[in-house]
Amino acid sequence: MTTDPPTCILVIAKAPEPGRVKTRLCPPLTPQQAAELAEAALRDTLEAVAASPARRRVLVLAGEPGEWLPEGFEVVRQFGDGLDDRLANAFDTDDGPCLLIGMDTPQVTPELMAPALAVDAWRGVDAWFGPALDGGFWALGLARPRPDLIRGVPMSRSDTGRIQRRRLIAAGLSVRDLPPLTDVDTVSDVADVVALTGSGAFAREVDRIGVLK
Repeated sequence: MTTDPPTCILVIAKAPEPGRVKTRLCPPLTPQQAAELAEAALRDTLEAVAASPARRRVLVLAGEPGEWLPEGFEVVRQFGDGLDDRLANAFDTDDGPCLLIGMDTPQVTPELMAPALAVDAWRGVDAWFGPALDGGFWALGLARPRPDLIRGVPMSRSDTGRIQRRRLIAAGLSVRDLPPLTDVDTVSDVADVVALTGSGAFAREVDRIGVLK
């Protein structure tokens, strides 16, 4: 029996450039501060992925990679007309089991992702689903690429996660859930996430900027 990691981890992200990321934090943050916070969130996310067992680690990026990118990641370009299309296209970068996560949950840890990354993660399982507390989702895993199950799902709505999960079930997939997490979209989300990130880059950057003061 093989003990090699079966899963490719996909991280879908935007390069942390002012005016392009975390715009809902402005105001009270400036575009520069929002970008610095986004970079810190991305650093924590990539660190968690780097510490997790994976067959491949792929950053699906809009923009250019920077010094924040650790070793061990392949970089592919994001493409598509909308977020649903970009997520669907991300799964086409690999033909095996994949777990896709974003950069909005810097509190993610290897332990939180572990059930979907275990050697037996796909035994009798077709999909993993990580709900977000705002109604979206922070993780989506598929045993094989099924872009058709993502395209057309309305994004950035309070029912996005419910619609996405329902579509997986309607397609006959066996779905297991990961723990729910909070996306960092607004300043009100920051305190909840900082409480879980410990001494990570996101918590340090929040303290440096003085977001919660």
